[in-house]
Amino acid sequence: MSTPTTARTGTRPVLELRGVSKRYGAVQALSDVHLRVEPGRVHALLGENGAGKSTLMGVATGVTRPDTGEIVVQGEPVGTLTPDVASRRGIAIVHQHPAVLPDLTVAENLRAALPGGGRGRDLRAVLDRVGADLDLQDRVDDLSVAQKHVLEIAKAIALEPAVLILDEPTAPLGGDQVDDLFAQVRAAVDRGTAVVYITHRLAEVREIAHEVTVLRDGKVTGHAQVEDLTDEQMLRMIIGRELTSTFPDKLGPSAERSVVLSVEGLSGNGFRDVALRAHRGEIVGLAGIVGNGQSEFLRALGGLSPVTGGTVQLDGTAHHGRSLVARTAYMPADRHREGVMPNLSVRENAAVASLRSLARHGFVDGRRERQVVGTESGKLALKTASLESGIMSLSGGNQQKVVMTRALLSKPRLLLSDEPTQGVDVGARSEIYTLMRAVAAEGVPVVVVSSDAKELEGLCDRVVVMSRGHVVAELTGAQVTEEAITGAVVGADHRTASTAGATSARSAAGAAPGRGSGRWAHFLRGDYAPALILAAVIVGFGAYVYSQNSRYLATFNISSVLILLTALAFISLGQAIVIMTGGIDLSLGPLAGLLVVIASFFVNDNRPYAVVYLAFGIMLVVAIASGLLNGTLVRYAGFTPVAASLTLYIALQGVSLLLRPFQGGFISVAVSDALTTTVGPVPVAFLAVVLVAVGLEVALRRTAWGRSLRAVGSSEESARRLAVKVNRTHVLAYVGAAVMTFCGALLLMAQIGVGDPTQGVTYTLSSITAVVLGGASLLGGRGSFIGTLLGAVLIQQILNATTFLNLTQTYQYVFQGVLILIAAAIYTRARSTRRTVA
Repeated sequence: MSTPTTARTGTRPVLELRGVSKRYGAVQALSDVHLRVEPGRVHALLGENGAGKSTLMGVATGVTRPDTGEIVVQGEPVGTLTPDVASRRGIAIVHQHPAVLPDLTVAENLRAALPGGGRGRDLRAVLDRVGADLDLQDRVDDLSVAQKHVLEIAKAIALEPAVLILDEPTAPLGGDQVDDLFAQVRAAVDRGTAVVYITHRLAEVREIAHEVTVLRDGKVTGHAQVEDLTDEQMLRMIIGRELTSTFPDKLGPSAERSVVLSVEGLSGNGFRDVALRAHRGEIVGLAGIVGNGQSEFLRALGGLSPVTGGTVQLDGTAHHGRSLVARTAYMPADRHREGVMPNLSVRENAAVASLRSLARHGFVDGRRERQVVGTESGKLALKTASLESGIMSLSGGNQQKVVMTRALLSKPRLLLSDEPTQGVDVGARSEIYTLMRAVAAEGVPVVVVSSDAKELEGLCDRVVVMSRGHVVAELTGAQVTEEAITGAVVGADHRTASTAGATSARSAAGAAPGRGSGRWAHFLRGDYAPALILAAVIVGFGAYVYSQNSRYLATFNISSVLILLTALAFISLGQAIVIMTGGIDLSLGPLAGLLVVIASFFVNDNRPYAVVYLAFGIMLVVAIASGLLNGTLVRYAGFTPVAASLTLYIALQGVSLLLRPFQGGFISVAVSDALTTTVGPVPVAFLAVVLVAVGLEVALRRTAWGRSLRAVGSSEESARRLAVKVNRTHVLAYVGAAVMTFCGALLLMAQIGVGDPTQGVTYTLSSITAVVLGGASLLGGRGSFIGTLLGAVLIQQILNATTFLNLTQTYQYVFQGVLILIAAAIYTRARSTRRTVA
């Protein structure tokens, strides 16, 4: 076993938390906690799930504001610590659930985390430093859980912080990755970095840490040098009692046990020709380096991914597809993505898979539901203020207990668990292991994927080792030891890798994209593929219309279409800004109409230029005020984007009708002519909107504003942890949309030439359509302004083409509806496919 790097303590702690307390409703998360972290030392922070470790580190990084207490950084008290302030003072954290932005690429995630956007840094070297075999152009949503953790570690290490906080950093990592991490931790300590290391694995504490502080129920229960404590003493400090054994007793050998689960020749994405058997009472483990097909096989065994061959038999009956889904309970490795439903309570999360058995005459028996959930969760010692508490208020380990409670309540015929104790404390692990053994004893096969060989040794009766998607070894009975499992994993991987013509691990295992992914594959997963498709459709459709009517490309028609397009394009670009954040603005159409109505009172023939300029100023102020109001309602008044912008939609339209109940106030011909000036057949305004779209696109990819915009849409929680000013970004997005609408209103004013309160409303739906056609996600984080511009072009092209094809106006709406459906279907399918692969 390695020993920690020799401590290089300073005379002054680099981080000190004094008397910190924090309460959430009835739950006292922290109570008068003191923590002193010195430079050049690894300080382990231990405790059961829900003990307050993550809350304490939230205080240390500015994510959580304490009720009482003092924070001292490098000897200086900090009044209010925010993530931004913490980052500038040299505090970095690797979160248990990575603070990554799924809709951005690996490179963009690194730039979002590094000072100055990573300008001048070799991003490839940043990844290589921690052994991260990732492609910089891979979208993070396509990465595996382990790869996301490695990226999170790379971001933190690259900052070379004064304080490095590691929250369960090794939970999803393989052995080699853990070794790389520990090497980086030791190097950081040698540079004088203070490291706070949160873990549930005492062996890691023994290997890497100098001192340890233990929390229990939000209070410090002990602090000592690691070398002065035995493992038993640490355990007693953590759980407050003696733990005689982590693992329950295994069943003894018996030749009479029947085969309950039989898998023969099962093949699918990432694995091939896998055979596996489980006898009554057995727990079967799947071992192997992360990404070698174990997780993919487990999903297929639960009917969650398709298979290309082989059979699965339960109790002698063959099952496949949906019949497997109905008979299995699957506990995923990624709790946040697949395990919990964040908007539901603890009770609802636990009971959702067993509602049918809890229902009487089609209605759920609430009393019985609470009773069975309470009983089952009690077996796992679930820590929650109430079963009605939100699931996201629980610690990661307690969330895992809820996932297992749901699995057990569903009364499965096959229990499948991928990394069942990831992020779970020692005491809870023992409870989970005991329940798994009890389930197996009842004749329900239990199959477990784990990267912890010690866990497989203590829990499993049989272990199947996989490499490159194939079974390379099977260990049973006394053969199931940590040494034998590790030897089989390493030996099998080495033999496969050295075989001539062997398929690469990534290819065989169906792992997420990594270094070496092709440019074409990146492009297809990127934000510009929809724009390319749109461009092809525009050209093809234009060629078809021209073949039917040669006047389609007449100079007058081109100029007219581009003038009409420019107004829609400006408003659509504004809509894209808001949608990029995950919001939506239904009020842009009526806002454009109101601005034209305002202009109709001032921008008239024979009016002085000063009055015209004043009118433009008033229009701009009204637009900005509208955007500020929308953003304020959404971010500070608790309105949803739809509710806020719909409210403003009604108000703006009402004001327009009050000002102009009927059409009136003719717009100055001179002003209209100036706004519609052309260069040849191309209006200058259209050239302007193209330049604006290109400028916005460059800003989206290259500036802090653009990264913030995509970050809050991709993951608001992660963006906040990365010190992005989330509220300000949202509000400014609505203001930006309103300013773009002001530009569009100027062109709309020139087109209709009169104050008409009804002319703007159609732009709301059209602008949303253009953004969706351009490939943007209505969930936020993805899209491009170039795609939005092309989406607007296609919409206007279709509206114009119906005239040249002698079609009625009805077809304009039909075509728009079809386009929306096609765009939504393609996007939804593409994104769900990427999620499945990831």
